[in-house]
Amino acid sequence: MAKPPRDHAHSDSNTYFITARAWNGVALFQTTRVVDLLLATILNYRDAGKFLVHEFVVMPNHLHMLITNSSGTTLERAIQFIKGGFSFRAGKELGMKGEIWQRGYVDHRIRDGGDFSQHRSYIHQNPVRARLANSPEEYPYSSASPGFKLDPVPQGLKPPNTRGFRHD
Repeated sequence: MAKPPRDHAHSDSNTYFITARAWNGVALFQTTRVVDLLLATILNYRDAGKFLVHEFVVMPNHLHMLITNSSGTTLERAIQFIKGGFSFRAGKELGMKGEIWQRGYVDHRIRDGGDFSQHRSYIHQNPVRARLANSPEEYPYSSASPGFKLDPVPQGLKPPNTRGFRHD
């Protein structure tokens, strides 16, 4: 079932913290080949202007992201690009059959710079808390790992001190 349209009256932010889970909690995102395809799918849609990607982490059975909708793309459509696009490519390029994603997703509209910072930290610390890495930078499937091109923090969500925010 589709989610109802967003009520923009409470916030001007078009930035969201998103969680999407693998079907039945299965650890589908454990191999470099699968994660590389998922990230390529996400970044291809980002490069096509469908949404901005500020932070992400791909855990073995779920994905967290901080994204901003582009004008003309609803949050629901952005998630459809990510989940549907990956499912299509995974079937075609990796021969993956059956369900990949749990139905739906969890979202939280980012209210301000502090909220953005808190969710950014949550994303970075997720693999450390799960004991998959000793530090956020060590986990290769995260925007905390060096080498990923991220979109800048939206102007209205920048905390007063933006040192430590990486925008390569």
